[in-house]
Amino acid sequence: MACARVPLDEQQVTERDALGKERSLPALHPDRKEERFFMPYVPLSEDPSPAEVEEFLERGRFILEDLEWLLTLPHDKFWCQVVFDTSLQKCLDSYVHHAPRGLDLAPVPLSPVAAESQRALHRAVFFAFLRMATHKESKESFITPAVFGEVLYENYLFDVPKMMDLCMLFGKGNAQLLHKMIENIFTQQPSYYRDLDDTVPTILEVFDTIEEKCGLHCDAAAAAQPMKLNARKQLTAISMTQQDFVDIVLYLCDTSSTLHAFLNVFPAACATFHSHSFLCRLTSFYESVVPDLEKALKKRNFDDKSLREDAWRRFSHSCRRMLETAHLLLHHTCLQPILEGVENMQTFAEELLQHFTSFLSEKRFLCDYDKLFPIAEDVSLLQQALPVIDETRTSYLLHGVHSAWDSMGRCKPQPTVSSSQLANHEIMCGASLSIGQDVREAEGGRESPKGAEAMLDAPRKGSNGATCPVSEAELESLLSCIRDLLPDLGEGFLIACLQEYGYDSEVVINNILEGQLAPGLDALDRGMPRPVKETLPGVLCSRSNVFDDDEFDVFRRDRVDMTRVWKGRRKGESVEELLNDKQHISEQRARYQAYQTVVDEVELQAEDMAGGAAGVSSSYGMGDQYDDEYDDTYDMNQVGANDLDGDSLLNRRPFTLPRVLQRANKADEAEDEEYQEEDQGLQRNMNRDQFIQDPALLRERVEAKRAAMQQRKGIRPERPSHVVGCPKGQGQTLDTFLDRRKKEANKGRGANHNRRNMADRKRNKGMIPS
Repeated sequence: MACARVPLDEQQVTERDALGKERSLPALHPDRKEERFFMPYVPLSEDPSPAEVEEFLERGRFILEDLEWLLTLPHDKFWCQVVFDTSLQKCLDSYVHHAPRGLDLAPVPLSPVAAESQRALHRAVFFAFLRMATHKESKESFITPAVFGEVLYENYLFDVPKMMDLCMLFGKGNAQLLHKMIENIFTQQPSYYRDLDDTVPTILEVFDTIEEKCGLHCDAAAAAQPMKLNARKQLTAISMTQQDFVDIVLYLCDTSSTLHAFLNVFPAACATFHSHSFLCRLTSFYESVVPDLEKALKKRNFDDKSLREDAWRRFSHSCRRMLETAHLLLHHTCLQPILEGVENMQTFAEELLQHFTSFLSEKRFLCDYDKLFPIAEDVSLLQQALPVIDETRTSYLLHGVHSAWDSMGRCKPQPTVSSSQLANHEIMCGASLSIGQDVREAEGGRESPKGAEAMLDAPRKGSNGATCPVSEAELESLLSCIRDLLPDLGEGFLIACLQEYGYDSEVVINNILEGQLAPGLDALDRGMPRPVKETLPGVLCSRSNVFDDDEFDVFRRDRVDMTRVWKGRRKGESVEELLNDKQHISEQRARYQAYQTVVDEVELQAEDMAGGAAGVSSSYGMGDQYDDEYDDTYDMNQVGANDLDGDSLLNRRPFTLPRVLQRANKADEAEDEEYQEEDQGLQRNMNRDQFIQDPALLRERVEAKRAAMQQRKGIRPERPSHVVGCPKGQGQTLDTFLDRRKKEANKGRGANHNRRNMADRKRNKGMIPS
């Protein structure tokens, strides 16, 4: 039996051979392996027959029983089986290679029995790999770390491509377990870092291959020679066969998804990719391939509509994964060290700005990246961490981002979310398709992995929402863009979808292809025609003014009293009689006589005093009762009415200065009096023999007066400027850097007259050689 507290690689066991003789063997020995055959995994086809489904279930049951038997073995037996059983490795490798990914879902969902078999098999495979990556299970069951690394590396139990596939299969929802697993493998066997370094050029060759197949990459030596007449013409994404085009899209989708999953689970690998200038190559690849493939998807005629939808879905997913991969590389190699506060933060900040500046030449990539991960927020975060960053350079960078949006003819969405929600944005090149996984399950107290049969995320509404209404021409352009891809849909249905998703055609196309429309849209008829415009009512029918329904309204009355309508002077009427008619004056005389009745004081009657009622000074008379809602502010206070100035306010209203001006004048008078008193006091204290006072003393007094006045008015004194700073070579303080940057930013307001901005503008247009 194995000895306690001894590593497995140092243990010796005693067993009997076939003849019954006892012999001592190492714990890891080929003779201790059990004879058992593990069947390889075979996936289910897209349109399986009942016989194929039955075969899939039976094969899955055999593999599941074998893996469960493997997981129940003790520590020494498990490693003997893993290291020396070749059929087990072939079984696990076949599942890693052929297991369905998130975008490989069949159009027809699996039956409940087949889906349950796939989930159970998926879980068992994950636990087998998890146990293989653990060198210490308990205090008694463990392997020496150095020996563990050699066992993994020499027996090819793990390699870099296999770890990438594991991240793709099990990464969603199990990122922490996978991170610990892969980190333990790289820690115990550093040779995997060398393998990873050799893998990056292979991935770059994938990009070159895709560009070459699309006719976008040309060898320099071949380009220097003239093309022969009998040479075969280079195929493009539009002219190649349909099968070749679909294969390129599948190849791109698989590469981008696997790479993003691996870097997301194991961020330490970002440094290796960064050392090969992978980010620069990724941006140039995106800029050249994505527009070409998108154009081909719109113009090609596919034999099967479902094939076109699947290609568009995979292409959109690939675009998003490439942008997220670029963000991971920037975050873990440049931005994360700055946030952690390392010593050489200035170097990382310079490198980050250098990458952003290099993006300015890649217009399409820059716009899509900025829509998904706004560059302005990263620059703002950088300025907060390092206030000494050159503001001219950052403003130039942000101006270049806006210029890229304008040059692409696209409107930059307004930021409506915080930086922690940046990953929820959509990109221009298609819908935001992120691969989800099924719900986490628990079994035996262990964390269960996600199933391979992932579900697509729910659709998102457009970023511009309902706050961006479009004109008639823009609506026709959006409808034309969608109908180029989906010609069988009616315009009425498409208009309803655009209204629901904020007139974002990419989101509408994606949700229609994925069948993820809102319930209200899903219930509509997809061939619904465009609604007919309602004819507006006539101007005469919709007129509305103050003369409606009067006796001369000819639009609503058939008969009008024409005796009351005449032109010029009425017959039988003289001008003298019309001028002598003063009836309107008599009617107004009684109204204006009421204003002459003014009562200054009202004597209270005895019965009014007993009842608690009070008379008021008003034009309503002395017998009126007191009204609670009546404003009696000025009734008891005769403001200015009884002044002994020879002319009563009741007879002639004198000129009254507004109250605001009176306050201001009083304040000014008080200040003037104060100053006069101070001046008089100073003059009294002056030496009469002194002909001229000391100018320094005068300036000190004036400064003291100004400071006292500012203190009374609550004015804060200006902070002293530190623009001059210390002498050259002695270093500058943070206040000096901030004041100089403020002066640099605001000097265009004075005599420079925006000279710096206009010079940058001329240089950008090529008018000034740089």
